[in-house]
Amino acid sequence: MLRIAVPNKGSLSGPAAEMLHEAGYQQRRESKELRIVDPTNEVEFFYLRPRDIAIYVASGQLDIGLTGRDLLIDSGAEAEEILALGFARSTFRYAAKPGTISGLADLAGKTVATSYEGIVAAHLADHGIDASVVHLDGAVETAIQLGVAQVIADVVETGTSLRNAGLEVAGEPIMKSEAVVIRRTGADADDPKVQQFLRRLQGVLVARTYVMMDYDCRVEQLEKAVALTPGLESPTVSPLHNEGWVAVRAMVPAKEAQRIMDDLYDIGARAILTTAIHACRL
Repeated sequence: MLRIAVPNKGSLSGPAAEMLHEAGYQQRRESKELRIVDPTNEVEFFYLRPRDIAIYVASGQLDIGLTGRDLLIDSGAEAEEILALGFARSTFRYAAKPGTISGLADLAGKTVATSYEGIVAAHLADHGIDASVVHLDGAVETAIQLGVAQVIADVVETGTSLRNAGLEVAGEPIMKSEAVVIRRTGADADDPKVQQFLRRLQGVLVARTYVMMDYDCRVEQLEKAVALTPGLESPTVSPLHNEGWVAVRAMVPAKEAQRIMDDLYDIGARAILTTAIHACRL
């Protein structure tokens, strides 16, 4: 069986389980379950702390895992990203009291508090900045108020927590993170079970990104219509019973669907419909 690590809690857990369910995999019914077997799909899922997943995958005991890019890099484990999943997006940044830090060079000689010591230490070293790094678990916003550090480095999503703590982001982002699929560095890239798993997740990503659009249009307007809905390879065009009309079907980006419908209507297309895509293979 394919052995897969899945986050057991936190912001990664719910969306990861939802994506796996959409991809046709059985998921646990209770949060206390640490392992389940999906015999139909020949997969065994292990629910682990997100920070530990890269370590387990790197050991070779598990084939692949779902975790955050930031957690993968921070772990320093011999594992690599093979697919970005598009959820749990965040930006990793430095923050300090307003007016105290304007750029990376100002961190020299300072103490930086963070829960991601590996990322921060590597980033400072890569830029030749001599600063101390203090590892803290949990919320690091209070580190400056309590005098533990002059700067913090943390995941920033909305910035609300920083503002509530009287802090502001400083300098350029350290990195951008999101949920990713990882495997052990050097593992067989052509493993058919892994490739099938990736195809299923890619199908979910496409299904979430696109909708299917159907409409009727006059033959003389077909080229203009097709330019608006080129599809992935090419749209499907079928003649209608009424002479001079055709039916067109194509996948279009969901976020652009309303605009495309307006443009199609303006050139004379009618009976314009969109439907959700629940699964696909490209």
